[in-house]
Amino acid sequence: MSNYLQLNGHPDVGRHHVRWVYEQLGLRAIAPGPHTSQPHPEHKIYPYLLRGLPIIAPNQVWSTDITYIRLNRGFVYLMAILDWYSRYVLDWELSINLEADFCIETLERVLAKHRCDIFNTDQGSQFTSKAFTGTLKKHGIKISMDGKGRAFDNIFVERLWRSVKYESVYIYDWETVTDAREGLKEYFQFYNHERPHSGVNRQTPSSVYFSTYH
Repeated sequence: MSNYLQLNGHPDVGRHHVRWVYEQLGLRAIAPGPHTSQPHPEHKIYPYLLRGLPIIAPNQVWSTDITYIRLNRGFVYLMAILDWYSRYVLDWELSINLEADFCIETLERVLAKHRCDIFNTDQGSQFTSKAFTGTLKKHGIKISMDGKGRAFDNIFVERLWRSVKYESVYIYDWETVTDAREGLKEYFQFYNHERPHSGVNRQTPSSVYFSTYH
């Protein structure tokens, strides 16, 4: 912003002045929040299995990730499980901490109904934990993990986070975890069942997932 103003007739406006004005107006930049993917040095890392793999059906590949959701005061963490073929959000959960429990509970809920061939995650400690990988192995699911520092290995979830934040989180000023939960519940209902998705030929994720799956 300071560069823009300097190029448009305000040569004396520096970034510190712009920052001060933002603070006075209560403005905050849209930027990444708390780091959610911390590896554990003692956990096993699995190879990435999806490079060049044709995705041809629902429940072939699922993936997950964690992002932060800002509240009016503080933030919470959001985890979702996505079907790659249809972009359908199979389940999601919020947590006030980054312990693995909420990830494992969400995974178990999904696996009570369906299963996939390959499950892809990043190298975060929640997903490399023995409890998480053990749940996948128990169901005969192959484990795939992104290469270190390669966010594009899990690009479909990254795009989901962008949609969630620009179409819901940044629009509403949620005060509490309950507010966030209700808002996200409404958004994921819209995302799955009403919002045409460019990645599935402008169909809704639910129509692609269920028509092909059943």
